[in-house]
Amino acid sequence: MAETLVIRATAMPTDLNPYGGVFGGWLMSQLALGAGSLASREGKGKAVVVQATDFTFPGAMQVGDELSVYAEITARGRTSLTILARGEGRERNGETVSQVAKGQFKFVLLDASDRPRALDDGN
Repeated sequence: MAETLVIRATAMPTDLNPYGGVFGGWLMSQLALGAGSLASREGKGKAVVVQATDFTFPGAMQVGDELSVYAEITARGRTSLTILARGEGRERNGETVSQVAKGQFKFVLLDASDRPRALDDGN
């Protein structure tokens, strides 16, 4: 599956760290939200994060910058999906874009009783 745009968000003052840059935890949560959206669509139901790894933060964002999160499925298990998510920041008053975050998430698909279900058993 090719990389897909899954979410966009604007960094607000409450998303900053004590040094005035965008907090890495906010970036991680946005990557998780975007990856979760893709997991739920592909799995056709509830999908929960069971592992988050390999985070990098090669760039920085400032308040007002726009974050675009792209995600792609890199592995499929019987009840799971592994998704690589990547965040690009675009400066608020221009067109300059740079990669600001990247991480990998593993999701398990759940049935109505919150038990793991097979990928092909969509609701």
